[in-house]
Amino acid sequence: MRVLLTGGAGFIGSHTAVSLLEAGHEVVALDNLYNASPESLRRVEAITGGKAPLVIGDCTNARDLDRAFEAYGQIDAVIHFAGYKAVGESVSKPLDYYQNNLDATFMLLRAMKRHNCRAIVFSSSATVYGTIQKMPLREDFPTGCTNPYGWTKWMNERVLTDCASADQTLSVVLLRYFNPIGAHPSGRIGEDPSGIPNNLMPFICQVAAGKLDHLNVFGNDYPTADGTGVRDYIHVCDLAEGHVAAVEYAVEHPGTEVVNLGTGEGYSVLDIVHTFERVNDLRIPYEITPRRPGDVATVYADASKAKKLLHWQARRNLDSMCRDAWNWQKQNPDGYGKDKE
Repeated sequence: MRVLLTGGAGFIGSHTAVSLLEAGHEVVALDNLYNASPESLRRVEAITGGKAPLVIGDCTNARDLDRAFEAYGQIDAVIHFAGYKAVGESVSKPLDYYQNNLDATFMLLRAMKRHNCRAIVFSSSATVYGTIQKMPLREDFPTGCTNPYGWTKWMNERVLTDCASADQTLSVVLLRYFNPIGAHPSGRIGEDPSGIPNNLMPFICQVAAGKLDHLNVFGNDYPTADGTGVRDYIHVCDLAEGHVAAVEYAVEHPGTEVVNLGTGEGYSVLDIVHTFERVNDLRIPYEITPRRPGDVATVYADASKAKKLLHWQARRNLDSMCRDAWNWQKQNPDGYGKDKE
C-alpha cells in the first residue's frame, strides 16, 4: 500500500513514516516545511532502509496536491496531519487557523476524488471533547470545543463524516489522540519546534539542555492531585503504530469510524517533570504561571475501542517517553539544525 502523509516531515508524520515502512508499506510525504525539516525524512530512510520521498508543497494548493498524488504512482490512502496546531496561538489568530486547517481538508478531499483515492485517516484531537468532566473520554461522548484549534478539528471531522455519508465508497477514520511525547529510540528523529516550544516535553528538554532557564507551569489551582493539568501522554512511536493500524483498517472498511488513541492514564504536568528528572538524573527548574486560555483540568482516554477495532494499544510507559525525548535532545541539541534546509 502506498500512503500519502500530509505534513509528513513533521513530528508525528516522520514517526508514522518509520512505522509504515517497517510494516512493509510505501510512503510519500507532502509538506510545506512551515514547521518541519526535510532532514527528518532523510533520517527516516536511514532508520528503515526504505524510501520516504518528499514533495514540497501545501495542502491548500491544488497543483501541489496533484504533484504529490502523481509523482510516485497510485496513492492508496492518505493520512492527513497537515495543519496549524497550537492551542494558545489559535486563540490569538483564529482566522488563520480556520482558513488554513479547513481549506487544507477541502482541497485534499477534492484531490483524492480526482485521483481515485478512497481512504483517509484524519489527525484529530481530544480537544473536540471540550470541557466534559467525566473521565475517561469515550468516542460516543458529546463534543464541543474551548478554542479555535479544537473547533477546526471538530469541523473537519464533520466535513469528513458528511463526505463519507454522501459517498459510500469513501473510508474515513478519525483519530482523536491525546498528548504525543517522546521520540524514536534511536534518537535520530524527534520533535523540533520552531522558536520557543508550545508543548510541554520539548520545553522540558530545552530547559534540561540549558537553552531555556526554566519551565513555565501554567496553573497549579486545577482540581487535580497536585493542582497542575492532567493529560493522557502517549509515546509518539505508539501513536505512529496506531496510524498504521488505522490506515490498514481504512482501506478495507468504507464508512466512518472515530477512535481514541491514548494510554487510558492521566499524568499531571508535575508528574512529567518529576519522571523526567528521575529517569534522566536531571533537575528541571520550573515556575508556576497563570493558566492559559482554553486549557482544561483533566483529559484522558478510554482507548478500548482502538484495541477492539484496530487491534492496537499503547505499549510504552512514561519512563520510556521521558528517556527517549531526552535522548533525542542530547543527540540533537539544535534539533535538525543546519540540516533543516
